[in-house]
Amino acid sequence: MKTDRLLSIVIYLLNHDKTSAAKLAEKFEVSKRTIIRDIEQISLSGIPIKSLPGANGGYSIMEGYKIDGQLISAEDQTSIITALKGFLSAYGNKRYNEVLEKISLILPKQQTQNIFLDFGASGENDETQAKLKILEKAINDKKAVNISYVNAYGGSTSRLVEPVVLNYRWYAWYLLAFCTIKQDYRVFKLVRISEIETTETAFSEDHGSPADLLEQAFQGDGRKSLEITMLCKAEVKIQVCEYLSGTITETYENGDFIMRMNVIEDERMWFALLLSFGDKITVLEPEEVKIRLTNTAKKILLVYNE
Repeated sequence: MKTDRLLSIVIYLLNHDKTSAAKLAEKFEVSKRTIIRDIEQISLSGIPIKSLPGANGGYSIMEGYKIDGQLISAEDQTSIITALKGFLSAYGNKRYNEVLEKISLILPKQQTQNIFLDFGASGENDETQAKLKILEKAINDKKAVNISYVNAYGGSTSRLVEPVVLNYRWYAWYLLAFCTIKQDYRVFKLVRISEIETTETAFSEDHGSPADLLEQAFQGDGRKSLEITMLCKAEVKIQVCEYLSGTITETYENGDFIMRMNVIEDERMWFALLLSFGDKITVLEPEEVKIRLTNTAKKILLVYNE
């Protein structure tokens, strides 16, 4: 509905600095012309919107403007609680638990939570929980840490980094940090950090917006992606769809099907999953993956034939 979009635009502008019409159009899935009309209508309603012309221009709401806190409905509060509970299932933190208690207190008793999130798989390891707590404190204190890190190829390094933000994606925890050796930002997978030593060394600079740095890091991390095409047996369709998360492009009369999926070349999980399906999956392309699977299968046979 248009009214919902207008309210969403106002909330978005309140939470962000100057934003272009193109960015708003992309976010709300409408044309730039529609966004311009929406902005005009919002301005006419009395909300002070600044419009800056030029290539680097955009829209923003004048500093100091506040929106009525009652806009947060009972349903909105329930959504916040759902998200917090899901987060806490992966990362037990006293401060966030206290926030959850406060929000739960103001939620109307008749409001029922009907969606539950559980990311417990990411929180099973006590060592990971300990790493998260150490790094979160270092981020808040703006203090560097020494880490021992093993990359995807088995190479081990020790370095002093300035931790900027923690991120959970692709079923794993990551740390974005400024590496004092490379003098640039790097992404570290938490499970590959073997040791963390806190220091009293203050950050060398203000690292700016963690969200922007995170987006840039994962857009330009330089890792090679592969598109894999597979012929899969009908009998493993449910398992293949569940674990490989590809796209079925063709299905044959006997139920066998062709699936395509995109993977990061130096990640191990997708390769391990392909091996686990044995002769129920045949990789058609690329050739390099077929050769890698064949060589691995031969090595396994040698081990058990000795």
